[in-house]
Amino acid sequence: MTDQGRGVLRLVLGDQLSDGLSALAGLDPERDLVLMTESVADATAWKHHKQKLVLVWSAMRQFAQRLRDRGVRVRYVRLDDPANTGSIGGEIARALAEEPLGRVIRTACGKWGLEDHLLTLAQTLPVAMETREDDRFLCSRQRFAAWAEGRKELRMEYFYREMRRATGLLMDGDKPVGGQWNFDAENRKKLPAGVRPPERLRTTPNATTREVMAMVGAGFEDHFGRVDTFAWPTNPEEAEAILDHFFDDMLAGFGDWQDAMSWQRPFLWHSLISPALNIGLLDPLTVCRRAEAAYRAGKAPLNAVEGFIRQILGWREFVRGVYWLKMPEYALRNALDAQGKLPWFYWTGKTDMACVADAVTAARDHAYAHHIQRLMVTGNLAMLLGVHPDAVDDWYMVVFADAYEWVEMPNTRGMATFADGGIVGSKPYAASGAYIDRMSDYCKGCRYDLKDRNGDNACPFNALYWDFIDRHEARLAGLGRMMMPLKTLSKMPDAERAAFRAKAAATRKAMGV
Repeated sequence: MTDQGRGVLRLVLGDQLSDGLSALAGLDPERDLVLMTESVADATAWKHHKQKLVLVWSAMRQFAQRLRDRGVRVRYVRLDDPANTGSIGGEIARALAEEPLGRVIRTACGKWGLEDHLLTLAQTLPVAMETREDDRFLCSRQRFAAWAEGRKELRMEYFYREMRRATGLLMDGDKPVGGQWNFDAENRKKLPAGVRPPERLRTTPNATTREVMAMVGAGFEDHFGRVDTFAWPTNPEEAEAILDHFFDDMLAGFGDWQDAMSWQRPFLWHSLISPALNIGLLDPLTVCRRAEAAYRAGKAPLNAVEGFIRQILGWREFVRGVYWLKMPEYALRNALDAQGKLPWFYWTGKTDMACVADAVTAARDHAYAHHIQRLMVTGNLAMLLGVHPDAVDDWYMVVFADAYEWVEMPNTRGMATFADGGIVGSKPYAASGAYIDRMSDYCKGCRYDLKDRNGDNACPFNALYWDFIDRHEARLAGLGRMMMPLKTLSKMPDAERAAFRAKAAATRKAMGV
């Protein structure tokens, strides 16, 4: 393909802020032009959390400046540019109209809809558009499709083992370090009374970030969340500092308590790197190799390091593979025929359910909640209530700083709500209040009575759980991992089952579902 002696327009999106981005390979600083644009359409497709907007736009501006410092020509379209067309496609067309460039080069998007749009746009442009693979991920879309071909079930555990072998991470020859692949059973401890995590390092906003915070605070008042508590890294140096802190002070305790929850302690021992990782400020393989090095040096136990690597090498890569393998049909799945509305308190946090109030407050204040809060508190409740998966998808996309459709949709429509019917998970992750109590200190200070099943002050999770099992008994019968609750349900007197149904119906009505 020839550019007829002209330069190349190289597109960089807001989640592609990596020096080694494939779209920038072979860049000629003198002839080529890098296009970056702050898009109103992207900001409002979902009304993203204020902190998500600050994170992406501040990181974009700093990435553009780093390119300029290297002598690269950058066409950066700010949100307040009067000529901003408001869309990525519009800015590609405008750049080509204003400068004679011979080709467009871009890295494949992380969102099916935008990828489809740009592929369609390419047919109308006056020059060719080259789409390159996003090789920042450790498993290409093609490789995942080849792995999935012919399998009756897609299970992360087997994919993860394949990725361990391919990368050599935590391997002793052809065997897993420690003699087993997965130490998840050792990662489910409740936080003991009196144990407190080390003080967390949070990032002080730099000058560019403060500028964007002011812009977002003034221009996006109706978006969810607080902006004044922003403390996410927005450049590689800040991200590396957070990662160093995690490895030095947090990783050793991460394994035991990675599934634990605690009132007004949203971060615990978690790494807090997913927002930086998902926009390209950190490299996933480098992060995993550093974790492995910590284990090899005796600085962290195997259950902590394996659990951490599994989240990146296993789960992160797996859900991306599922997303691209199954889209766009995946976005339409609603296996449990859930039709309910999302309760109002998912936006306000004003509920007497201590666990839900804490998770929503963390999302409001920090655009964050860890994976068990997402799966077993907000996700579990939405599934038990029968909230439509579209509403659940939208909420997760709005409230979290690390949310991108490729990672969020398989987690919400797959794990959290079982709307995909078992593509991602082997069973619905449904639980009563007993699970919340087992993994947290929430229930001690909650108004609701965990041990009351159907009374006026009963924990809402209890009746909702058994009503869920009752309503979907036929659908769940073929799932081996649901045999125990189904057996318990079958022995339950008809009067008790009816009482659970009535209590659950009253709960859904009270919550506006």
